[in-house]
Amino acid sequence: MTLRLLVLSLVAALAACSGSQDPGAAARGAAPAAAHAPAATPVDGQAPAATTARQLDALYEEYWQASLELNPLQATFVGDPRYNDRMPDFLSAQFRKQAHAFDQDWLDRVSAIDPATLDGQARISYDMFVRDLKTEIEAERFPTWMLPIDQFRNIAGFAAQLGSGTGAQPFKTVQDYDNWLKRAAALPGILDTAIANMREGVVAGVVQPTALMQKVLPQLDALIKDTPEDTLFWNPIASLPEDVSEADTARLTQAYRTLITEQLMPAYRRLRSFIAEEYLPATRSSVALSALPDGEAWYAFNVRNQTTTDLTPAQIHQIGLDEVARIHGEMERVMREVGFEGSLRAFFEHVTTDPSFKFESEAALLEAYNGLRARVEAGVPALFSLTPKAAFEIRPVEAFRAASAAGGSYMSPSEDGSRPGIFYVNTHDLPSRKTWDMESLFLHEAIPGHHFQIALQQELTALPKFRRFGGETAFAEGWGLYAESLGKELGVYTDPYQYFGRLQAELWRAIRLVVDTGLHSRGWTREQVIDYMKANSATSDTEAVAEAERYIAMPGQALAYKIGELKIRQLRERAETALGARFDIRAFHAEVLRDGAVPLDVLEAKIERWLAAQPAG
Repeated sequence: MTLRLLVLSLVAALAACSGSQDPGAAARGAAPAAAHAPAATPVDGQAPAATTARQLDALYEEYWQASLELNPLQATFVGDPRYNDRMPDFLSAQFRKQAHAFDQDWLDRVSAIDPATLDGQARISYDMFVRDLKTEIEAERFPTWMLPIDQFRNIAGFAAQLGSGTGAQPFKTVQDYDNWLKRAAALPGILDTAIANMREGVVAGVVQPTALMQKVLPQLDALIKDTPEDTLFWNPIASLPEDVSEADTARLTQAYRTLITEQLMPAYRRLRSFIAEEYLPATRSSVALSALPDGEAWYAFNVRNQTTTDLTPAQIHQIGLDEVARIHGEMERVMREVGFEGSLRAFFEHVTTDPSFKFESEAALLEAYNGLRARVEAGVPALFSLTPKAAFEIRPVEAFRAASAAGGSYMSPSEDGSRPGIFYVNTHDLPSRKTWDMESLFLHEAIPGHHFQIALQQELTALPKFRRFGGETAFAEGWGLYAESLGKELGVYTDPYQYFGRLQAELWRAIRLVVDTGLHSRGWTREQVIDYMKANSATSDTEAVAEAERYIAMPGQALAYKIGELKIRQLRERAETALGARFDIRAFHAEVLRDGAVPLDVLEAKIERWLAAQPAG
């Protein structure tokens, strides 16, 4: 995933859940076009391959630094504070033009370098760099900018989290507080551009489904307050560090009051009024991306990009149906193990309605997750030799975004270690959060799932930074789902109901293959998707509705999980068969993780090379 797509992913994830995937940043301008790099020639007695690799490493570093200036939000999220006071109008036509020139220039520069002599990591980096730039340029065909807001990608909610003091924006020094004043001053202009873009979308017939925008209004209502002290934006002032002088305290307090009262709240009210009075009446009853102009090609592009495969929607739909049937068989075995008499559908009803599977309170839920952490950590050494240094925390999802957020999500740590990785647990609608769901969710979002994979990737300092801080959804989410399958090897899933929870989580990802393709390529309605999920899994109404609307908002993103997991599982089985008694699970996991997130075909090729290099038995 390229940098702007990653930042957009962060916006989507933080505004409501995770997933894929556009803000950009305070670019004073795209990096000036540089002379195309010449083809490599040997210097200082080095072979051409070494010279080319060095030349590319320098190019990647130059690109990374230019990207951070173009995308200051990306810099903030990786812990680089240089641009914390900047936020350009990333929704504007001028920024899109600037971003296109940036991408094309870097593609031209890297294409002038002959990769023929490269191998190993150097060739992987080259191919990924070129692929990412081409993908960004190809994505310009589709008018995502006309759809800047939905219940997941809500810049208003993202900005509130960023400015609340609980997100990536630091609030430790007076300079930090002044940085946010400058950055937040750009927000009203961005919200006004979002309104203008949506108006263009109405004219072009590119509008959001009604069901999604109806969910945006309560999100905005939760953020709009009559007094500054009641807004999330006031939190940094309420918790000013003790070492801030009286003069600065008085100055910042007044500046934040003015910012919130005279700039932010009026802009939020303008956005809210526009959506309620003008945009909602123009939204569409259809839900498929294919219902929009050029929508079939748009969805096909999303599918290729999210899965990093050439699988068609029809093929993925069938894989989903097959996986649903297989997992149902596993669930029936668990049902017999616990002595339940009745149909699988009745068992779903039992586990979703029986009071014994509910948490008594939010505190009890968080305590249970923290207790689980110690159990999982005890089992890690048996399966992993490569683990991250970064710490992580468990936090509840903030109330303002909880209603539309997923059950759990993960925010990566900062590069400098000032911010740990964060596993967000959703405590909204507490009765819908089941005790049997917790072990698989923890394994996916925290250890050994996203925290291991993402934090470890950031610590791979030998990789170019565009790889250390980029991503591939199919790999990252495939790893998260694969991590769920390791529960018994890690010493959890000892309760059959917790193992059922693991199967339910896997089933959910298989169902995504069916319903995402059903929605966007087979004419399924929102109601059909909800009915299918409820008929084929143990899910609550709250979860079914939130998930269905997530797939509507983020077409193709949900396909990445199961497709990625199936590939990792397939490669493990191939390695176990090839190596027999010589198979070392710790070595296999290290090989999967040691190069960061890569496209699935790259992963397969490198595991094949690893197998070929293993000593004979």
